[in-house]
Amino acid sequence: MSEILGGGRRRKKSLLREYAEALILALLLALVIRTFVVQSFKIPSESMMNTLLVGDYLLGDKFTYGVKIPFTDISIYDGREPRIGDVIIFAYPKDPSIDFIKRVVGVPGDVIEVRNKQLYRNNEPVRESYARFTDPDNIMGVRDNYGPVTVPEGHYFMMGDNRDNSQDSRFWGFVSRDAIRARAWRIYWSWDSQADGLLDSVRFSRLGKAIE
Repeated sequence: MSEILGGGRRRKKSLLREYAEALILALLLALVIRTFVVQSFKIPSESMMNTLLVGDYLLGDKFTYGVKIPFTDISIYDGREPRIGDVIIFAYPKDPSIDFIKRVVGVPGDVIEVRNKQLYRNNEPVRESYARFTDPDNIMGVRDNYGPVTVPEGHYFMMGDNRDNSQDSRFWGFVSRDAIRARAWRIYWSWDSQADGLLDSVRFSRLGKAIE
């Protein structure tokens, strides 16, 4: 890489400087992509099974819900509001330094209730093909009987797909719009640490899978 000066003289840069500039440019580009476009996340728990498995690595789309200049309320792109069924990455309300991932089951104005494990929205039972119950015969507290509550403006009600093993809005309340970081988009890598052998550990069928 070389620089053309205004007067036509050519100044050679040192190899070290060229590498440094290329590295800085790459880091800046990566920072921009991570801040405004996509970010990678790892699934460490079973709360979203079977949609997401422990060892899934996914890309979060940060563009869908709009983009703001970091540390400001200035919007670059408004995007759309989260919808019922979206799988979302957000800051855990009790500790914003931790990222959580759950599914939106209630948007502002919805009345949410759980009766004996069945989710109701606006007093209508919700059919959920993705919901999983590992403890179907045991009814426990707010896990299986909750509400009714009305989702306030600017907030969302989140639940994990693995309903009997998920810490979600039933236990710690609503998620604010400002806490949402990204929409879960695609699985780019999946690793089963319990499998025998290297090839068996890679879940090839999940690579590139869209998250729905």
